[in-house]
Amino acid sequence: MIGAVLAGGRAKRFGEDKLLFKINGKPLVLHAIERLESSRLIDEIVIVASKFNAEKLRTLGYSVVIDELIVGPISGIFTALSLGDAFVVGGDMPSLIPEFIDYIIKQFNNSGKIVCVPRWSNGYLEPLHSAYAQEFRDILGKRINDGKYKLYDAITSSDACYIDIEALPQEWQVSFFNVNKKEDLKDLTK
Repeated sequence: MIGAVLAGGRAKRFGEDKLLFKINGKPLVLHAIERLESSRLIDEIVIVASKFNAEKLRTLGYSVVIDELIVGPISGIFTALSLGDAFVVGGDMPSLIPEFIDYIIKQFNNSGKIVCVPRWSNGYLEPLHSAYAQEFRDILGKRINDGKYKLYDAITSSDACYIDIEALPQEWQVSFFNVNKKEDLKDLTK
């Protein structure tokens, strides 16, 4: 399975290119990539970038594909799925848990569904920590063409597999942590 790292956002709340911001000597995005690479069920890493940051991200030595649509995570996932089934994460997620990623991929493979997404008891989904079948790309493409960019709606209107987060080991929940503002970095630099 492809490990797709979404890196096309503009990081307005962060104030600068957060994905290349160095934490403990390396860019934030590399923290996410290295954790994703530690998953036993990820075969290849691909960075999904925008045309604005693709060249900078290519210097990291990973395959980079460009999200030409840039309408949010939905088009990043649409772009990633052009390459095959993908486990999708945000490039600003430095605390990914490889065992949790493997668990979701196993659930995805066993479910026969086109999406496998962690879900909180209040219904909130974690779509940037989920497995997607390449066939889901058709659903995303239709929604994008119709101007419907909410990933939540695309997932809930499909035949999805949901993983009950509260039933899993609590220490896995740190895997969802993402950096939005510089203040979010304080725990990572200790």
